[in-house]
Amino acid sequence: MACPKLFLSCLLLQLMFLFLVPEAAQGQGLKVGFYRKACPNAEIIVKEVIGQVMSVAPSLSGPLLRLHFHDCFVRGCEGSVLLNSPTYQAEKDAHPNHSLRGFQTIDRVKTALEKACPGIVSCADILALVARDVVVATGGLFYYVETGRKDGNVSTSKEALNDLIPSKANITTLKIDFAKRGLSVKDLVVLSGGHTIGTSHCPSFSNRLYNFTGKGDTDPTLDSNYLARLKLSCKPDDQTTLVEMDPGSVRTFDIKYFNLIAKRRGLFTSDAALLDDSQTKAYLDFQIKTGGSTFFKDFGESMVKMGRIGVLTETAGEVRKVCSKVN
Repeated sequence: MACPKLFLSCLLLQLMFLFLVPEAAQGQGLKVGFYRKACPNAEIIVKEVIGQVMSVAPSLSGPLLRLHFHDCFVRGCEGSVLLNSPTYQAEKDAHPNHSLRGFQTIDRVKTALEKACPGIVSCADILALVARDVVVATGGLFYYVETGRKDGNVSTSKEALNDLIPSKANITTLKIDFAKRGLSVKDLVVLSGGHTIGTSHCPSFSNRLYNFTGKGDTDPTLDSNYLARLKLSCKPDDQTTLVEMDPGSVRTFDIKYFNLIAKRRGLFTSDAALLDDSQTKAYLDFQIKTGGSTFFKDFGESMVKMGRIGVLTETAGEVRKVCSKVN
């Protein structure tokens, strides 16, 4: 298996997890400008639709970015998170995915692309392009997206339950789960920075407020003032309230969420865990000290790496005509 630009560290990771994730794809068959001849305006069309959506529903930026993450971490970046199941057994039906939003926006993009170039642009590529465009729309840096993915035809809620990394994960779990997907510790902390936009439902973190160790206690690592504010928003049995992951800056792609983590105000256990590793903490400290001097560039690079996970290309998979169902 090729290991471009990652050298020995990447090779070691692949060997470590070869038996855990057989034949983990590293993005073979992807390239920037894949649709240049077959659908030359593809990326322009995606950008235009996302611009229209962001002008009237800017709160969808976080959810649309999250869709790409949740797609790639289950079966790879092959659009399986978009599939519907008549028996409600698809990935989107798994409990961790109940809060996913933005499916109608993806359908809107797909409709526009099908009108311009029928049967050409995959739903998996749409997710990757949309993620980039919402990052740019909220103030992040443009990065080139590799395209050429095909769509898968399998989607199960059981796999989503097993493979999605829980918000309660500690640093050991996070590092192992990212490494299994060919992502480094740096990618872990960089991609966690995506929490700078978007919101979360109370159940994703309420254990930190009311029952951290199963004894009705709170997470001692949480800033006490932040803890008090979260309790005002989320009562013990609240299942529906949305809380900003980056209060006051939820619609701006910036490094303020890193500042919050350093102040013990990260919303999730997995955010707080970034302080428990010397490498992730050093990255946080550096970005805070330098005003995010490399974060925006790093984020684009890590997103490209994530977008190579488990891809289907060339004769594997298909290009769905409708993103919610196989052809």
